[in-house]
Amino acid sequence: MHKVIALWAARNREYYRDKASLFWSFVFTPLLVVILALSFSGENTEVFAVGVLDDSISHPGAERGYITAISYSDRERAFKQVEYQQIAMLFDPTTRTYWINSRSSKSQLLEELLTDELAGWNKQVTSGRQVRYIDWVLPGMLAMNIMFSGLFGVGYVIVRYRKNGVLKRLQAAPIKAWQFLLAQGMSRLSIMLVVTTILFVACWWLVDLVVVGNPWLLLLVAFLGNLSIISLALLFASRSASEEFTNGLLNAISFPMLLLSEVWFSLDRAPQWLQWIAEISPLTHMVRAARTVMLEGGDFASILPSVLVLSVMSAVFLVAAGWLFRWHQE
Repeated sequence: MHKVIALWAARNREYYRDKASLFWSFVFTPLLVVILALSFSGENTEVFAVGVLDDSISHPGAERGYITAISYSDRERAFKQVEYQQIAMLFDPTTRTYWINSRSSKSQLLEELLTDELAGWNKQVTSGRQVRYIDWVLPGMLAMNIMFSGLFGVGYVIVRYRKNGVLKRLQAAPIKAWQFLLAQGMSRLSIMLVVTTILFVACWWLVDLVVVGNPWLLLLVAFLGNLSIISLALLFASRSASEEFTNGLLNAISFPMLLLSEVWFSLDRAPQWLQWIAEISPLTHMVRAARTVMLEGGDFASILPSVLVLSVMSAVFLVAAGWLFRWHQE
């Protein structure tokens, strides 16, 4: 029995000496729970979601528990939410105006429920097809595939090369570090562009996706999004030779990006500070630009902010990765 106890104790020591395992067990999972709790800890009594352009002034239905108000600082985004039936009604308390979608049964029902409170308000009517969840979520799913493939297909592989001595042997070859990194990035970029294009076309044909904008802009977004993710992977793999540590590190950045980049759900109801944190994720800008083109028919000017952010992120990550890169573990 003492042999079993000795092996048990040895395994326990191995576990707590592995910092990556400790991080996953005691830091990462509780951190995710905290993020989700902060984002969605409110009581779920919502029946209707409405938008408010100025939440400092009261609006009809503000005291009713079955109505959840979402504050919008971007008027165009708020109008789009009404058109796509993501919210039942939009209020502008400053001008005492409200908007409903004539094709939304929720809008019409809510208007009837608030008949007395809407007296004296100006009514505006818009219309628009309801965006199905598959139309909304698919750009996020494709972006998620790009993220995981880029992070683990590049970062993890380079660390394994370094650990196995492959990079040390390549150092003796007449190639420079930037040439090696460029080749790694170009390989993954070309593969993922082909894979993403095939998946997109297949989904377009199978589920009749809504694609209002120019597909070439989607290709541009996929290119820049891929590039930024691959650059980030190169940065994180620039020095480490521990597969366990790198695996934990890549998971530690990929899962928060997955939760905060509106891949599966909108952050409209999340605290403002959490939405600001989401802005530092390249996945956020990739998903946002793709949805702007696909669902809103956005042109190049409308996705220019996301394009610039992804370009700047790619440049910064690449320069940092090239500067920090080492062929072997020091």
